[in-house]
Amino acid sequence: MSRIQLGIIEDEPLVLETLETFLSKQVDINVALTASSVEGFLNRLDDDLALDMILLDIGLPGISGLEGIRYLRERRNELDILILTSSDDSEKVFKALCAGAVSYISKRTDLVTIKEALVTVHRGGAYMSPAIARKVIEHFGPRKSHDDSGDMLTPRQEQIAKGLIEGLSYKMIADRFEISVETVRDHIKKFIKNSKLIVEWS
Repeated sequence: MSRIQLGIIEDEPLVLETLETFLSKQVDINVALTASSVEGFLNRLDDDLALDMILLDIGLPGISGLEGIRYLRERRNELDILILTSSDDSEKVFKALCAGAVSYISKRTDLVTIKEALVTVHRGGAYMSPAIARKVIEHFGPRKSHDDSGDMLTPRQEQIAKGLIEGLSYKMIADRFEISVETVRDHIKKFIKNSKLIVEWS
């Protein structure tokens, strides 16, 4: 796997320093650019800078992380954007997914798991923290799709979401249900897609 070229936008100095220090030490990650605001990041984003993904705080001064997704995608549409948040506001979660974020990570997540989330996304998967998985079940479970064709979560998807809530790794979930890790990742990507559809319909 090629080395991940990572950008970080985080306005809390201690959080930014902690993330940059830890992730810079990983052999498969290069922290290419950091900033405390979307405006600052865009001003420093050279067109020739190699960048694969951005770890983006949602609660930023000036242009918020939610608004910033659009501006970042205008500059680099191919970027994977992972939202880092301390909020459990499901409305913000789904709006950000609709805007183009590919995964959500709670700020309460440990550094090793954040690193694993970055690697998972870089490999084409998606990451969902236990707190966000809980929101998915709460939001999708009882809801019907726009054409009333059924619940938004299939039984398997609900099993996987509940596994995430329990804190199981992708591999542990795969072992429990006798499926591959790739299948687990595929279902989580479908969660993200369904999240976008729910926002568009609301």
